[in-house]
Amino acid sequence: MKIRAISRRKFQFGAVAVAVSLLATGCGASGGSSENDQVTLRFAWWGNEYLNAQTEKVIDAFEAEHPNIKIESEPGEWASYWDKLATKTAANDAPDVIQMDQKYIAEYGGRGALLDLSKQSGIDTSKLDKESLASGQYDNAQYGLSTGKNAYVIMANTKVFEAANVPVPDDTKWTWDDFVDTAAKLSAAGDGKNYGAAYGSNEADLIIWLRQHGENLYSQDGKLDFNASTAASFWERLKEQRDSKASPPATVATEDSGAGLEESLFGTNRVGMAWWWTNQLGSLETTTGSGIKMLRAPSVDGKSADNGMYYKPTMFWSASSRSKHPEAAATFINYLANSPAAGAILMTDRGVPGNSEIVEKITPALKPADTTVVAFLKDIAPDVADAPPVPPVGAGSVQNVIKRFTDEVLYDRMSPQAAAEAFKKEVEGMLATARK
Repeated sequence: MKIRAISRRKFQFGAVAVAVSLLATGCGASGGSSENDQVTLRFAWWGNEYLNAQTEKVIDAFEAEHPNIKIESEPGEWASYWDKLATKTAANDAPDVIQMDQKYIAEYGGRGALLDLSKQSGIDTSKLDKESLASGQYDNAQYGLSTGKNAYVIMANTKVFEAANVPVPDDTKWTWDDFVDTAAKLSAAGDGKNYGAAYGSNEADLIIWLRQHGENLYSQDGKLDFNASTAASFWERLKEQRDSKASPPATVATEDSGAGLEESLFGTNRVGMAWWWTNQLGSLETTTGSGIKMLRAPSVDGKSADNGMYYKPTMFWSASSRSKHPEAAATFINYLANSPAAGAILMTDRGVPGNSEIVEKITPALKPADTTVVAFLKDIAPDVADAPPVPPVGAGSVQNVIKRFTDEVLYDRMSPQAAAEAFKKEVEGMLATARK
């Protein structure tokens, strides 16, 4: 899942609302099929060429085991995926099986567009870890099964560190002051060409910061759960990174945010540290040609147990509540989540599987980078806190809002406190509108 190098379009809130009104006029998923009926399922996902080929391979394997179920592929790209899905859902033409993101579990599930997988007898959740299951639940329903777990970490480019003669910090005890100081040293050694650290202005960045201060972006009941002063301190730190030259000037950061990995500052070995998800390690090493070391998030007090990190589902397997073949859709999702054959094809590209038996079986065949990720996720387990609450209905575009206010601060158009207050007011309005 690529976050910083891909722009995220605004979710079509109105389209989903229309979809729900259409759903309300029907009587729920119809039909159903016996085990021997010939059925066709439409399966939508986003990805790149590699993931598309991998997904087609797992479809072929499934069809070989289930000759009565044919899968029609609907691959897409992140930038247009959600607009298309919202439009199809509104037209009562949603795919049967849907690759889903956690941001939209509540948007779709909470509005009646997703099937409650806990009510499908064809899905076995007994071997999936409880945290992975909980991440796909909303309003007491299981709207998605996690494809695998990730953690949001700082990727340190060892080539940049070595060129600057700066040691990679001990991530088990570093503070934010250590992070900024290290980044400033890298920038100084770069002589205006290289920079110490990217800013980190994703939703996950803010979530980790809030959790370090005993707060959360959202509460369990779908409301905001933080003080504006805490959010202000988040933007104050980003501004400090700019002012200390630990991070690029705002204009450079803006240009970099629109670049693909191959053209980005990190991808071209011009940034020493940047925030990425653990499943991106392999592609980062391939692109940079450098050894990349994953680091835990810094903390306020230097204790790794207080760094606010959490396991996040890379994405989910979900099903449309309007599928004419819910049993077949459940069979396919169960195969993706629990089949050793599927695990051997999917590996860890959609995250480390939540089924420990699958992880054990695929580990000997993993690439070195993936083996490193599996070991890292296991290593940080003692310090990882419970996952934050699922984003509520109306929260699909919050990340865009965070980035917008980050620009306001970095370009000195707003103070951190003003940005925090405006951010909180705007998001409260988004959530309130969605509840109506």
